[in-house]
Amino acid sequence: MVREARLDPEVEVIWDDFHAEVNVPSETLRQWLLTRGSGEEAFGPGPDLDLPEPGRQILAVLRKRKVDLTPEDIEVMREAISRIRELTAQRPRRGNADDEWRHALLDLGHDVLVER
Repeated sequence: MVREARLDPEVEVIWDDFHAEVNVPSETLRQWLLTRGSGEEAFGPGPDLDLPEPGRQILAVLRKRKVDLTPEDIEVMREAISRIRELTAQRPRRGNADDEWRHALLDLGHDVLVER
């Protein structure tokens, strides 16, 4: 008989909030980060191609199962939720600032054009 590991209820809430706020699939986030990090000296020798932070950390969490989360992963999730909520509350008026704002959110795995 296999026993199911019980998770802290707070972790369950953070998991749900994280996946509600990070609303793009992991491969879409990876492609976006590769695009953002494709500057002249951006690609290093590592397998993650020096993807920009904190997007690389968020991508790593997206690839995990809930039961495999570390305390560091939970902190990444908390920070991502907080930062996404801060940014979405600060939507600028139209113009270049709007593009920069949307790109900052995409760096965190949140696309404002995706319906909730």
